[in-house]
Amino acid sequence: MIDDLHLPPIAKELADLPRGLVLVTGHTGSGKSTTLAAMIDSINTKYRKRIVTLEDPIEYMIENKNSMVEQREIGSDCMEFASGLKHVLRQDPDIIMVGEMRDLETTGSTVTAAETGHLVFSTLHTINASQTIERIIDIYPAAQQNQIRTMLANTLQAVLSQTLFRRVDEPGMVPCTEILLCTSAVRNCIRENRIYEIPNIIETSRRLGMQNLDNSIADMYFKGYIDRDEAIMRSSNPAKMEKTLVPVDEFEVVESEEEAAVMQQ
Repeated sequence: MIDDLHLPPIAKELADLPRGLVLVTGHTGSGKSTTLAAMIDSINTKYRKRIVTLEDPIEYMIENKNSMVEQREIGSDCMEFASGLKHVLRQDPDIIMVGEMRDLETTGSTVTAAETGHLVFSTLHTINASQTIERIIDIYPAAQQNQIRTMLANTLQAVLSQTLFRRVDEPGMVPCTEILLCTSAVRNCIRENRIYEIPNIIETSRRLGMQNLDNSIADMYFKGYIDRDEAIMRSSNPAKMEKTLVPVDEFEVVESEEEAAVMQQ
C-alpha cells in the first residue's frame, strides 16, 4: 500500500524505527490518514508487533497480518484521545497511532508515550516542519516550554508534511511532501529554540533524505505527475519555481538537440 502512494523512499523507512515520535502533518484533506494507515500496514506486514490506534473516526480497517492491530474509535471505544491514550499505555503496546494531537493533554500524553520507548505516530494541522514544532511548543504554558523543547528534542524522529496535487497523467491525486529528519543539528535547534534555522537544515541535508516542499513539487512535475502552472502557484517561491520548471516538452527538445549534436561529432 505504501508503495502506491508516491511518497519519498524515506517515508517507508520511518515505519522501521524502533521508538520515538513521527508526525504526519498537513491541512484537512491532505491525505494524512492515508499515509498513516500505509505506515501502519507496512509495520503490520513486516513485523510481529502489538499496534493500537486511536482514531476519530476509523477511516481504514486494518486486518491483522504479522502484527496484532487493535483499532479504537473516539466516542465509541473511548471518550477522547487523552483518556484513551492513558489506557493504551497500561496495555503494553509496541506501536501507538494517535489520530490527532488536538489539545495540551493529548499532546503531553503522546510525547510521553514516545519518551517511554514506544513508536508513536500522530498528526497535526500544520503545513511544514517548523510550524509543527512551534505549534507543539506553543500549546504549553510559557513556564513549561523549555521542558517540552527538551522532550521534543529527545523523542521527535521525523516530520512529514504533505499536500495533495491533482494528477495530470491519470485521474487521482499525488502528495508533495516536506521531510524533516531529526539529526543532532535539528535536535540542538529545538532544544535551544532556534526553530528558524530548520528550513536551512532541510535544504542542505537532501543526501540524508530530507527535502522541502518545493523540491518535492519540482520532482513530481518532472516525473509528469502534476501541472506546471499549479506547481508554480502553490510553491513557496513562485518566481524561482518558474525558472526551475522548464516545460517537459521544451526539456525533451533541448535533450534531443544535444543528442543530435553528439551524433554529428
